[in-house]
Amino acid sequence: MARQRIAYRSTPDYTQPLIEVPAKVRDRLFERLSFLYGSGKAKRYLPELERLLKVHCAHKVLATTAAEPSLEPGDRFSEKDLVLITYGDLIQGQGRSPLASLAQFLQQLPKFANVINTLHILPFFPYSSDRGFSITDFHVVDPKLGSWQDITALGSQYQLMFDGVFNHVSAQSLAFQEMLNGNPLYRDVFTTYTSPGELTLEQRQMILRPRTSDILTQYHSINGPVWVWTTFSPDQIDLNYRNPHVLLGVVETLLLYVRRGANIIRLDAVTYLWDEPGTTGANLAQTHEVIKLLRDVLSVADPTVSLITETNIPHADNIAYFGDGTDEAHMVYNFALPPLVLYTFYQQDATALTNWAKTLTYPSATTTFFNILDTHDGIGLMGVKDILPAAEIQFLLQQARDQGAFISYRTSEKGQKEPYEINTTWFSALSLDSSPEDLSFQVKRYVASRSLALVLRGVPGIYLHGLMGSQNDVDTVLRTQSKRDINRQIIRQVDIIKAIADPQSKLSHLMQQLGRLLEIRVRQPAFHPNGAQRILALGPEVFAVLRISPDCTQHILTLTNVTACACRLEISLAELGITGLHPTELAPASSSDEPIICAIPDDSHWYDLVGRRGWRATQQKLAIALEPYDVVWLVPFVELEQAIESG
Repeated sequence: MARQRIAYRSTPDYTQPLIEVPAKVRDRLFERLSFLYGSGKAKRYLPELERLLKVHCAHKVLATTAAEPSLEPGDRFSEKDLVLITYGDLIQGQGRSPLASLAQFLQQLPKFANVINTLHILPFFPYSSDRGFSITDFHVVDPKLGSWQDITALGSQYQLMFDGVFNHVSAQSLAFQEMLNGNPLYRDVFTTYTSPGELTLEQRQMILRPRTSDILTQYHSINGPVWVWTTFSPDQIDLNYRNPHVLLGVVETLLLYVRRGANIIRLDAVTYLWDEPGTTGANLAQTHEVIKLLRDVLSVADPTVSLITETNIPHADNIAYFGDGTDEAHMVYNFALPPLVLYTFYQQDATALTNWAKTLTYPSATTTFFNILDTHDGIGLMGVKDILPAAEIQFLLQQARDQGAFISYRTSEKGQKEPYEINTTWFSALSLDSSPEDLSFQVKRYVASRSLALVLRGVPGIYLHGLMGSQNDVDTVLRTQSKRDINRQIIRQVDIIKAIADPQSKLSHLMQQLGRLLEIRVRQPAFHPNGAQRILALGPEVFAVLRISPDCTQHILTLTNVTACACRLEISLAELGITGLHPTELAPASSSDEPIICAIPDDSHWYDLVGRRGWRATQQKLAIALEPYDVVWLVPFVELEQAIESG
C-alpha cells in the first residue's frame, strides 16, 4: 500500500493562514538564484518563487497539514520498497483505459501483486515522439491512456514516481509554436540563433550528447529561419534555463505533480539541463544548482517527496548528483550496475563486479541508489566507461550482439561516434530465443542475475518486461526503425493470464522463482537501504554480500553463483566478524566504507531463506555447496528465533 500522503484541495483555500517560507530556506533559495542569475535578478524573482509555494500550500487541507507526520530522513526508503517501471499503455485490456487496465492487471499477478509498492509510470502526458519523452502538454494526462482520476486511483494503492521531463518540450507544444509565431513572451524560452554559425564549430565540438544528430535544428518562424538547440532530437526543443521564467515554470509544474500524487519525481536526463555555449553542456554547476533549488522547494512544499536523478554518465559523474548528501538528489540511478551484471554473467566471473561494489560509498544516511538492470531504453554503457577497459566493453557488446541485441550510439567528447547503450530485453540478453537449454535452467540464470540488484544497498527497480521475462521484439524495430522499441512491445492481459495458468510456461516459472525472491526480499530489514553492506571476495564464481539491518538485529549473507558450474565455498566466520557478542552491545552499522558489523551470540547454525534449508558451521567455517546459478540468502538461526520471539 502507498504511504499516506498529504491531502490537497483541487483549488487553493486562502481563508487559512498562508505558509511562510522558513528564513533558512529563503536564504538558500536566494543564494541559488543569485548563483544562476546574479543577485539583482534573484531579488526580482524570489518573491515569485515564494508566491508559487504559498499557492501550492494553500491547496493543502489544514487539518492534514497540522497532523503531517515528521519524516525520519534515514527512513525515506525502506526494505519494503520495490519499484515497477512501466509505460502507461504496456498492458492491453478490454473495456478500460490503459491506466485502469494496468491497475487491474497488477492485482492479477499472484506472486508480484503483494511485493510491488511503487509504480514508475513513464511519461503519461500527451506527446509527439520518443515514446512519451517529447511532451506537448505537461499538465494533463494523455487521453489515450486515461485521466488524472486513473492516476489518483493508482496512487491509492501504490507510491508513484512521476517523470519530470524538464530538459525540453515537443516542437508541437504551445510554447514552441508561440515562439515561432513571434510572441514576445516566448522569445527567450528556447536557445535560438538566426544563423547556425552563431554556435561555432569549436563550440559544437565541445558539447557532450547522447545522440549523433546535429545539435541545431532549423525551423521557420514569422521572422524567418531560426536554428534551435536540440540535444535529443529535432522534435525535442531544449528549454533555456538562462531565462528565470523557464525555471519558475518548471517549479510550478513540479508542484502540480506533487499535488497530483507524486511520491518521487524523476529528473529525466537532467545531465543536459543547462545549455551554455562554450562548455560541454553536461554536468554543469548550474545544473546541480537547479536540482538543489528544486530540493529546497520540496522541503517546503512536501518534504516527503523525493528527487531521483537519471544521469546515464560515467559512475564518478553520476554519484556527484548526491551533492553533499543533504542538498541534491535523494536517490541516483545506479547506471554502472546493469552492464557490470551482464558482463559478469557473460564472463561467468564476479571479480570486476566485486571490485567495483567494494568502492560504493554513500555521502549520507539520507541517500541511496536506484538499482535497476533493464530499462525502457536498454542497458546504458556510460556507467562503466571508466570501470571496464575498452577491450572488455567491446567483449560485452559482441556478446550482446550474439544474443540478438542492437547497439545505439552517441557523440563522444572528441566528436566521434561511440557506443551508448545496448538495446535488448534482459531475458534475451542472457538467453537466445532459439536456445536449446532447458527453460527452467534459463529462468534460474535469469533470476540469479536479477538477484544482484536485490542484494546491493539501495532500492530495486524492475521494468515490466523484465518482470515478465519478455524476449526481443525485432519486428517492431523493423517497423518503427527505432532500436529502443525492442523492449517496448504491448502485452495483452489475456495472454498473461493464460500463461500464468500454464505451469510449463516461462512466466509461471518466473512467478515461482523470481516471485519468491521478491517476497523474501521485502520482508528482511537487513535489506533496508540504510543497512550496512560488506562486499566479500570469496572467489570469481560467486558474488557475495553481507547485509546488516540498521538496528543490527539481522544479518544476511547473500551468495550468488554466477556460473553454469557447481562450486563449493568455505567461509571463515571469523572473517565475517559477527561472532561472540549480542547485537545490543555494539553500535548500529554506519555508512562508512567499513561498516560496524554487529555480532551475534551463536553463529553455528544458518538458514537459507531462499532454498529453505539449514547449514551448519564447524570449527568456525561454513562450507556451502552451490549448484549452477544458485541464489542463497543465509541468516543465523538464532536471529530467526529472536525475530519470532519479538513478534
